[in-house]
Amino acid sequence: MKKNCLVWFRKDLRLSDNPAINAAKNYENIYPLFIMDEDIFENKSLGGASLWWLENSLELLNRNIQNNLKILRGDSLKIIPKLCEDLEINAVFWNRCYEADRIKKDSKLKKKLLDNSIEVKSFNSSLLWEPWDIKNKSGNPYKVFTPFFKSGCLTSSNPRTPISKPDNLNFKKANSNFKEYEFKYLFKNNHWSNKFKKYWNVGEIGAKNSLNKFLKLGAKNYSIGRNYPSIENVSRLSPYLHWGEISPFEVWHEANKKMFGENKSVFLSELGWREFSYHLLYNFPNLQDQNLKNNFDSFPWIENNNLLEKWKKGETGYPIIDAGMRELWETGYMHNRVRMITSSFLVKNLLAHWKHGKMWFWNCLLDADAASNSASWQWVAGTGTDATPFFRIFNPITQSKKFDSDANYIKKYVPELSKLPTKIIFSPFEYDSSILKQYDVVLGKNYPYPIIDYVESRKRALNVYSRFINKN
Repeated sequence: MKKNCLVWFRKDLRLSDNPAINAAKNYENIYPLFIMDEDIFENKSLGGASLWWLENSLELLNRNIQNNLKILRGDSLKIIPKLCEDLEINAVFWNRCYEADRIKKDSKLKKKLLDNSIEVKSFNSSLLWEPWDIKNKSGNPYKVFTPFFKSGCLTSSNPRTPISKPDNLNFKKANSNFKEYEFKYLFKNNHWSNKFKKYWNVGEIGAKNSLNKFLKLGAKNYSIGRNYPSIENVSRLSPYLHWGEISPFEVWHEANKKMFGENKSVFLSELGWREFSYHLLYNFPNLQDQNLKNNFDSFPWIENNNLLEKWKKGETGYPIIDAGMRELWETGYMHNRVRMITSSFLVKNLLAHWKHGKMWFWNCLLDADAASNSASWQWVAGTGTDATPFFRIFNPITQSKKFDSDANYIKKYVPELSKLPTKIIFSPFEYDSSILKQYDVVLGKNYPYPIIDYVESRKRALNVYSRFINKN
């Protein structure tokens, strides 16, 4: 058996189906490591909700490996080579990340270790298909989802079979003089993030339980039910996938075995959208902060901090919008249908720059992801690839009537409207104040007037977009 290896955890906080862990099984001593490297953009700008999840996940992973996880803060390019020297490490294993700054730093680290005669191997643990493997017939990256998934992914290769957790792994805690990471949220009481505990079971076991619950209860009507925010037909696996507490290979193969027909094909295509976002991020590294359609750099967005703050707080006067924004703040999550409605409202009806929405979601979402978050906002704004047409503007009233017809979702997150009859609750501002008062609703007092007229703002958006596109 070989002597010493180091396993560097990043966004792969699990033991099952972890290729880096599997590579370490033939070593006598395994030193597990996590580094909060703030040279990396994601770590430097990590949102509060994501940091809460990460810290809880690290704590659980540490327990699973008998408290042997070394959690450090600093420059991985300095820390890992020095640990290798001090611990007489023979090999370093890690799983790949796909953000440009991580790729650049990983390449430098790999060269540095190889120059010191240390074996280095990196693996794919987080994507079903490597982004550099999926090309169109011209050898270029895809820019439209459907051909990417159907002609690129599904005709390329089947996602690999998940790897079982190896037995008898001997983890050891590394001794180090480097600065240890100080947890910000995990052991604090009365912090805004503590409420998340009511809604989520972080960690590898929580991820598997969520997948099993979905396949047992939610998957049977997924293709239709996923559009209705008050129905539990969605998997809620996105935070677990983001931090790698479950692998997409496990999710893909379990869904493939236990789902059928359109429900299965739609769910697998949703996993495909995650792949597409990373495909875009890898091939267009500026996805996070620059318009993919650079002609939109001169688009006349409107800066209005007052309206932006009301959108953030769920005080727009449009119940479905407010319910979504309050769900986000309360639970660290927002149903995907409502994400589309709320984001459309911000960039189309308020004509606010998509970056404002992206940053708020980045701070509040437990599943905040550099690829999916950025790609989704650019999709809504019309600035990205395969973007929604500029004339597609979600009507919050008709959307809520269609997808929350009994108003259960609105009543849950906007309780001040819960006494209103269904026919009134979707647009209380359309009714006389004397009628609303019968149900303890007074606009401007316990629920806001609309911050903008939907019909007029829609006309304005269509006019601004059409003039801009015709000019460009």
